[in-house]
Order: sequence, then structure tokens, then C-alpha cells
Amino acid sequence: MDVKDGRVVKGVNFVNLRDAGDPVEVAAAYEKEGADELTFLDITASHEKRSIILDIVARTAEKVFMPLTVGGGVRSLDDIRNLLNSGADKVAINTAAVNNPEFVRIASKRFGSQCIVVAIDAKRIDSTLKSANSNLEWCELHPELFLTGNESGLSFEVYTHGGRNRTGINVLHWAKLMETYGAGEILLTSMDCDGTKKGYDLKLNRTISESLTIPLIASGGAGTLDHLFEGITEGKADAVLAASIFHFKEFTIEETKRYLKSKGIPVRI
Repeated sequence: MDVKDGRVVKGVNFVNLRDAGDPVEVAAAYEKEGADELTFLDITASHEKRSIILDIVARTAEKVFMPLTVGGGVRSLDDIRNLLNSGADKVAINTAAVNNPEFVRIASKRFGSQCIVVAIDAKRIDSTLKSANSNLEWCELHPELFLTGNESGLSFEVYTHGGRNRTGINVLHWAKLMETYGAGEILLTSMDCDGTKKGYDLKLNRTISESLTIPLIASGGAGTLDHLFEGITEGKADAVLAASIFHFKEFTIEETKRYLKSKGIPVRI
């Protein structure tokens, strides 16, 4: 669930947001339907330089008993502690990790890697754009992470602040570094596929997944049940995240799980 101004929203390529309801009510509905996990992302918290809305997280946690991953606006150990105390099981970090990679290392040691998720918003490199000049203080320590403009093969750039800001960081190299720094999971969202309902970026997910030993959650592009199946089998994701198809009642959680089970995917029904 992407949340903005206290409401669940869903857009295409991170823009043109549509209202999808009250987050607590939506979460309770998914709990009743049998969802395995809920991802709650406050998509404007980092851009607006504010903390995540803890009261919504707390009210959501009171209604649901499935694992709850929460992110958006996480900038300090206190933010993580407050989210966990409010009922979150895992905390997703994106912008703060890019600003200071050591934050992920420190957080995983303090709270355990099992509850630290690094979220990566990835966008395919546009050849018409100049390479982004990084102003990150630590960039000289890890020059190997940054795009040079001469990449061959998989070329994706990490974006922050809800998909607003370019970083110049190579997605593959970043994901591998975050694993070494203690991330327990990677939540990988294709900005190009987000909301299009044309399917996940299978090459992106497969390349990143095969380079990691920690779980990869694929996000961005699910439009059919086949897409979910392909995300697991061809994209090599450990889990698949979907929003539009559930928010707007195109499929239910139950029929999705039964479909995946019929295709040989282990699911809990």
C-alpha cells in the first residue's frame, strides 16, 4: 500500500495517483482475504522531510496480524524503534540508505537484519539523459557503485525521494552492497513498470536475485495472475508484491493463491 496524505493511492510510473481507500480499512480487508504480508509505504514522507505517520501504522497493526513492513521517511534509529514499537515487523529504508549506507549496517546490528528491508526504486537508464552527478558525501569511498555512462548489459539507476531524485548509482552494485551491510531483504520496484500492469521487469529482477543470497521482493507491473507466476519462475523473485490488481478488485487474494498453487508454486492457503 502506497500512502499519501493518509490515504492509500496507486499511480502509474509513480505519478497520476488514484485514491484507493483508507489504509486501515484496506489493510483489514487484505487480512480477511488471507494476504501473506502487507507493505505500507508513505511515499511522500522523505520528499516532505517529515516522519512517517505512526498513528496510522499503530491503528493498522491493531487490525492486522500478518507481517507488516513499513517505510517512508525513515531517517534514524529512533524512527525504526518507533515503527517497531507501533507494530511494524520490518522497516523499509530507501532514501536514508542512499544518503548514508552506514545507517543500514548500524540498524541491522541494532535491530537485527531480519527486520531491515532496503527498498530500491530502479529506473532503466535513459540514453538521452546525462549521467547524474552525485553530490553524496560518501561517493568517493565507493566509486565502483556509480554509473559511468558506458555500461553494457543491465543498466538501471537508483532513485530516491519517492522516485523524484536521481542518484547516479548502479542498481545491481547497490543491491549487492546493501546485502553486505546487513539488509535482510531487498524490495525492488521497477519505476518503468510500476502501475502499467504489463508485467514485472523480469530481467531486472532475475539479475538482481541471482546476485544476492537474501530474499528479493519484486514490485511494479503486476496486471495478471500470469505476471505473478512469471515474477517467481522467470524473474527468480522470492516474493511478488502487487497493488492495483487488488486495490481495484480485479483479483482476490484467494483466487491468486489458488492459481499459483495450481501452477506448482508453494503458497499458504
